[in-house]
Amino acid sequence: MNGDRETVRVRQLDAFTTEPLAGNPAGVVPDATGLADDQLQAIAREMAVSETAFLFENDTDSDADRRIRYFTPTQEIDLCGHATIAAFAHLHEDGAVETGTTTLETNVGTLEITVSADGTVWMSQESPQIREVELEYDRLADALGVDAAALEGASADLPLAVSSTGAPAVMAPITYLSDVGSADPDLSAIEAITDDLDAIGIYLFTFDALEADSTLHGRFFAPGAGVPEDPVTGTASGAVAAYLDRFGAFDEFPEEVRLEQGHYVDRPGIVRVRLEDGAVRVGGRALTTLEGTMVVPDTEEDEILEA
Repeated sequence: MNGDRETVRVRQLDAFTTEPLAGNPAGVVPDATGLADDQLQAIAREMAVSETAFLFENDTDSDADRRIRYFTPTQEIDLCGHATIAAFAHLHEDGAVETGTTTLETNVGTLEITVSADGTVWMSQESPQIREVELEYDRLADALGVDAAALEGASADLPLAVSSTGAPAVMAPITYLSDVGSADPDLSAIEAITDDLDAIGIYLFTFDALEADSTLHGRFFAPGAGVPEDPVTGTASGAVAAYLDRFGAFDEFPEEVRLEQGHYVDRPGIVRVRLEDGAVRVGGRALTTLEGTMVVPDTEEDEILEA
């Protein structure tokens, strides 16, 4: 019995997949109006997925239709691709968003979200920001638990760099799929690298993909953000597409980049990325796997007053 305690609706959706218990699970709170920051953090911690998205009526100076905030179990982050896909898949399923384009206010600015007739959600990303970095291959290899020669060999035309379309990530190309699959990350060493380079995580990837129509296969490690390994990462997918475009990985950039991720943590998923006139758009599907209500904890301020 909850008595008179406040509750909120909560949902869990699997993003970048059409199969349950695959892709990347995200928490969604469709109406977080009135919740304090410590309550948002507590709910995200209880949801215990890599990110939970909280939706609000927009109360900023922008003209965006909605406001969104993202929390990992340990901290707020500025942008999360899979949680955005999950949030708008839920809103569309719930009838709150129609097919077409809407606008969303985030901590990094206003984004356009388009829902296609088949339920695919497309989110615009921030303008790419890419910088090459001074990072020894031996240090990176030790942190990822991979062979330094495999990293160095894959980087002849693709330098180590931090790429961001809203969330900065270290881009680490490697030779073979077996190199990606056998990676044995040292999470503290990865966190030290990302702290030094002002990045959220490291995206390890190879063009040696599982499926013939996939562009590459990746894994994303972000222990500094409370996410040891993210199953399928929208922001890193947008960032890697912009990185590949910047350094001329293709003679002609594909109309759509298809990225595999999550297979090595038993959560396989597919991210679709399009570059249109320099703008990056990330797309995917999502489905609801859990729904219910959660009791809202007292705020820290309430606890102080009651003491």
